[in-house]
Amino acid sequence: MNSGILLVDKPQGMTSHDVVARVRRLAGTRKVGHAGTLDPMATGLLLLGVESSTRLLHHLVGLDKEYLATIRLGWATTTDDAEGEPLPAASAESVAAVDPDDLARGMAALTGTIDQVPSAVSAVKVDGRRAYQRVRDGEAVELAPRTVTVSAFELLDTRGGDGWRDLDVRVACSSGTYVRALARDLGAALGVGGHLTALRRTRIGAFDVAEAGGLEGLDVDAARLGPADAARRTLPVVEVDDDATRDLRHGKRIAADAAAAALDGGTPIAAVGPGDVLVAIVERRGPQLKVVTGFPAEEGA
Repeated sequence: MNSGILLVDKPQGMTSHDVVARVRRLAGTRKVGHAGTLDPMATGLLLLGVESSTRLLHHLVGLDKEYLATIRLGWATTTDDAEGEPLPAASAESVAAVDPDDLARGMAALTGTIDQVPSAVSAVKVDGRRAYQRVRDGEAVELAPRTVTVSAFELLDTRGGDGWRDLDVRVACSSGTYVRALARDLGAALGVGGHLTALRRTRIGAFDVAEAGGLEGLDVDAARLGPADAARRTLPVVEVDDDATRDLRHGKRIAADAAAAALDGGTPIAAVGPGDVLVAIVERRGPQLKVVTGFPAEEGA
């Protein structure tokens, strides 16, 4: 099995770990990891690294994301999504009274750089343990707000009935943003409660779900993106010749070219050698480039 990045369209009902386990069996290797989880109820794009490309996942986790989601107004839940226990519902009259201007103002207030309290049932760690584990053990969990960026919170469609209204939305956001929390906070701002009923991740950085394959019949080797291809979509690139490739593989520093010299020190850069082989992830240290993460020659293609 060659190294590479897989774009998988995760089906509903599977955890991200379930997908990793399936790909491990398909690929015949334990060296498979993912770049950011999706809840079991969610579908859509999951990025997986196979073999030495698991070393690239660190640079993919923090990429911005895009989602299509459905928010139901009318009541909140204990998990901010459809899998939790419902909390007391708003009156049908209150839900019906939410007009387009109220909705637009509520969504605008949740757009831009905001402080967001993550959902209590989340993977955020509290004193070394996941928040969802503490909730399942019966603990009351209060999480600190974190700064996130919601670059787009767009209403696509709306429909409703007696005591409820569904909003189909598009969300583009920074890594670490909880769309469930947007549903919760929008419902709270409107005074009627809200929770997420559907979520599909459509983009991670420059990777789109349209490129992803399903798990059924997945040919892992045929579907993989080569490490250099994946790195080019994510990081600035410096092209290196055979001599520089050899030096980097031996852990030596090489001279930074003009483009690399213009980057801030500490910025990760993909060093790509002849044959479009990912040689290493490097950082500029003064006038030189230093290896941060190396890739085996036989797996760098």
